[in-house]
Amino acid sequence: MLPLVTFKTVIASTPLVSIDLVVKNSEGLVLLGKRTNRPAQGFWFVPGGRVLKDEQLDNSFKRLLKVELAIDKCEARFLGVYQHFYNDNFTEDNFTTHYIVLAYELTFNGSLIKLPNEQHNEYRWFKISELLNHNEVHKHTKWYFQKRNKADEIFSP
Repeated sequence: MLPLVTFKTVIASTPLVSIDLVVKNSEGLVLLGKRTNRPAQGFWFVPGGRVLKDEQLDNSFKRLLKVELAIDKCEARFLGVYQHFYNDNFTEDNFTTHYIVLAYELTFNGSLIKLPNEQHNEYRWFKISELLNHNEVHKHTKWYFQKRNKADEIFSP
């Protein structure tokens, strides 16, 4: 772990790479958690997390499955690369956060009771139509279910 001062400098100066887990159950409902931390605090969001320095992407994916969903492995489909921009950060300091996000879709039929509460204090299954129209579902989560050209998002002039 980096010292707090160094970590703040990194976030204020560079984009972070993360993996988002777009989790569906066998009925096609989507798992969202209510964020307890900044950025996106108080919003419903997909599980996920940062890729750590010197961590292979497949190891990041496995670690996040364990930490976010309490499972060891599963098959996933790559959805694409997204950019998430936030006006705040994990502290009260005044700087933005920029994520380069690798999004994966997977199926999970486990118990919500066993899910960790470090990043989310509540979990819920949403119909896609419901989450798209819900004011407390973060726009970055909604993007995974809207028809869009990710290349335009990333590379538009």
